[in-house]
Formats: sequence, structure tokens, C-alpha cells
Amino acid sequence: MKSISFRLTMVLTMSLLLISYSEGQQIYGWRGPGRTGIYNETGLLKSWPASGPRLLWEAEGIGPGHSSATVTPDAVYITGVKGDNDVLTAFTQDGKKLWEVAYGKKGKVQTYPESRSTPTAAYGKIFIVSGMGEITCVSTDGKVVWTVDHYSKYDAPVPRFGISESPVVVDNKVIVSPGGPKAAMVAFNVNNGAVVWETESLNEEAQYLNPLLIERGGRKLIITHTPTWIIAINASDGKIQWKYNFKTVNNNSSDGKNYIQTPLYRDGFLFAANGYGQTAAKLKLSDDGKEPELIWKNPEINPHVGGMVLLGNYIYSSTHDNNSFGKWICVDWNTGKTMWTTNWNNKGSVISADGMLIIYEERQGNVALVKPNPEKLEIVSEFRITKGTGPYWSHPVIDKGRLFIRHGDYLAVYSLK
Repeated sequence: MKSISFRLTMVLTMSLLLISYSEGQQIYGWRGPGRTGIYNETGLLKSWPASGPRLLWEAEGIGPGHSSATVTPDAVYITGVKGDNDVLTAFTQDGKKLWEVAYGKKGKVQTYPESRSTPTAAYGKIFIVSGMGEITCVSTDGKVVWTVDHYSKYDAPVPRFGISESPVVVDNKVIVSPGGPKAAMVAFNVNNGAVVWETESLNEEAQYLNPLLIERGGRKLIITHTPTWIIAINASDGKIQWKYNFKTVNNNSSDGKNYIQTPLYRDGFLFAANGYGQTAAKLKLSDDGKEPELIWKNPEINPHVGGMVLLGNYIYSSTHDNNSFGKWICVDWNTGKTMWTTNWNNKGSVISADGMLIIYEERQGNVALVKPNPEKLEIVSEFRITKGTGPYWSHPVIDKGRLFIRHGDYLAVYSLK
């Protein structure tokens, strides 16, 4: 009965996410439907062969990057660095290269200057942000439709570790967060790049996370971090609906920290967690736009770059013990209690589909199929990615029974059926 109840809950949750996120227009990109890390797939393998799932196709030479693949019904899109440019490459569903196009200048980052922004596809277009802050719209045949150097336009400083934002697309607007002295967030018309609205400046730099689009109190809200605040911006007009001083969760000691994780949201509750020794917190959102209420906080769940998923009543993620090492962790959604922390190779990224977890650790490229269990990390199967170079920071993607895994300038696609 518990298994049936869990599956029904997941089906209903994913259906609601798809409705609220797309409003009839499917959005493809960062961490799947609703940016939850949960992919709406069924009939997947519950265990893998010893050598791993069957390899369908692979691509090399896409250019070094840490972004994830964006898979639409028609193509597979992925970014990389080639020369001084960030480049978007498109493949057919069976791995044939269609085209590549430069969409802006690569970031001037001293370490790991690879591409970071995962493309967002909607309205028959692809929207992407370059390492130097150009937001570009590309057609599905590989032509640049329009571009705006929005970091220069709004005098926004490029973050220390590079720009990694994937744009939010909603109601014919593509929305990004330059930060800085002129605007915290900006919406552009998807067809021509004209400014639709600008959010008042909070005089704080942009962070590294991809904002979350939710519905609350009859409004579409975009949730994101600044160095001080968690803010909710009305997607219709760019007004700040509310802001919550997140420094108070960390006893006002979060200066110099980095916000990377897209928050989790369910039934009026928001969960934010980030690395660098920060304390995670669950907040209750009001319907009338007032400041959220702190429900619980937990300093043990502090994911670095790997994201988190909410399955049933449990959050699965990893910890940031230091830049070189972290563990895996499970926390109770309702109480904030840590259920377990476990060593398994190293910290990394986590996604879910068909009631299972897939984790991808960042040091050696080990990939595991995991049965969700609040009592322990239950590894079912595992294999290792051996091609590509650099850290394994890209998040896996699942689409139509296929697993897309990126490592540096290498992309592999496996069958999960």
C-alpha cells in the first residue's frame, strides 16, 4: 500500500508541476519539469548490467563545459567553450550533429572557465546566457535571432566563479538576473529581446543558481537568492512580492558564501540549502505576499553544486564538507531531522525518475542507481564514466527512457529501458 500511495503521489505531483510550469507551453531545460530534478518517466530499469546501461550514442568535441543537456522532442542541445566563445551545439535524437553556433564570449574565470549555463528551450527557440553575460535567443535551425549584452546594459559585475544562470521562460518572457546597481532581475520579450520589465536593484551581485518558478496566491512567482535575501518576484510585472533575510538563518554570518542550488517547493513550503557551511531552512509562504515564516533549519544538509530532490517526505542530496569532499544525505521534509549521512566516493549531483534516484559523483565519475530509503543509502547498481576531462559537475538528464551524462567535452547517452 505504501508503494502504491507513493507512486500516486509522485504522478499527481509531476502532473501539477507540468501544468503550473508550462501553462500549455512546455519548457525544456534545467533539471526537468519545474526544475525539480524529478523526470516524468516510467518503465525504467530497476537495476543495471554490471557494465552499466546500454550505450546508445556518444559525442566528443562539444567543447569543455559543466552545463547539462537540454532535450526537446526534436533535438538535443548542449553548450561548450571553443576558442574565446561559448558555443551551442544541436544533435538529432540519435546523435547526429545538426549545427553549432557561437552565442557569446566565454567567461573570464581563472579556474574552470568552461561553459556553465544550461539552455532553456520554449516557443520553438533556445535561450542561453554566455559567460560574459550576453543573453541570446537561437532558432532551432541554429541562427541567432537576437542577443542582449545584459550584464553590460545593467552595469552588472560578472560573479567571481562565472555566470551559470539558465533563463526562466514564462508567458512570452525570458527572465534573467544580472544583479548589480540597476536591476535585480530583467524580463525580455522572447521574440525580439525588448525589455518587458525590470526589478528594482537590491545593490547585490547575482548568484550562481537557476531561479525557481512557482504559483502561490494566484500569482506566478520567481524565487531566487541574492547574497542577503531570498526574494520572490512577480513574473507579470517584475515587482518584488516579498523578501526574506536569509542571513538570519545563518546568524548573519553568510558573507562570502555562494548560493548555487535551485530551491525546492511543495504545497506552500520552500526549502533552500547551499554549501560553504551554510544552514538550510524550510520556509512557509503566505498567500498574501507577506514575509515567509521559518519552519525549521538544519546545518547538516549543505549541497555544493549537485542539487537536491524531494521524494515523498524525504530530501535526498549531498554535503559540502570541503571543496574536495562531501557525503550523501537524507533529511525529513516535515521535521528537518537528518535521517542519515553516508560516504560513497564523493559528493555530486542527484536526480530522480520512476521512483528511483540516480547520483553522479564529481571526483571519479561514478554513477549509481539508488532505491530511495530514509534508513540508508541503498545502492542498486553502479558504473563509471571514463571519457572526458575535468570535474564531473554536470547534472544528468533523463528523457524518453534515456540517460544523458556530460563530462567536460564529452556527452554519453544510455538506455534506461
